[in-house]
Amino acid sequence: MAGSLIKIQETTVSSSTASVTLTGIDSTFDVYKVVLSDVQGTSDSVSFKERFTVSGTAQSTSNYDYAAKTIRDTGSFSNNSATNGTELFVNTQTAMGTGTGETLQGVRYLFNFNNASEYSFCTMEMVFLDFDVSARGGQGGGVYTVAEAHDGVNYFFASGNIASGTFTLYGLKK
Repeated sequence: MAGSLIKIQETTVSSSTASVTLTGIDSTFDVYKVVLSDVQGTSDSVSFKERFTVSGTAQSTSNYDYAAKTIRDTGSFSNNSATNGTELFVNTQTAMGTGTGETLQGVRYLFNFNNASEYSFCTMEMVFLDFDVSARGGQGGGVYTVAEAHDGVNYFFASGNIASGTFTLYGLKK
């Protein structure tokens, strides 16, 4: 796999910002990958979310469907899902915290983003410490149920800002 990832854009947040948008998705690649590293919010006990972009503008219509499994350090798990939402959950509907080490690490794969005749899909794998300092993991995916081309993704917290984190968009060589 060495050499198969082409970095398109990277944004590192080191001071409070409302959201991060990664763009540059076009017909160059069929599949794109987003890597989220050390993401933390400014507000305690909030969810981290994602929207797809058209011409760099986040789409907030009620067309996002989502399903994921959350795994907890207690050994329990839960299924999370939503339909007709205005965004996708990145951290499986579990609230994140602001304490030391309470950061999110994750990978998202993006499919059909450059195809105006298909729905755009994403899959996700992530791990984070939640607001009560419990380890959480998650795996799942989401879809935007309108056939249109998307050129990027936008990340934000349900309330408050992004305090820190690195957001990297890659293209996967065909």
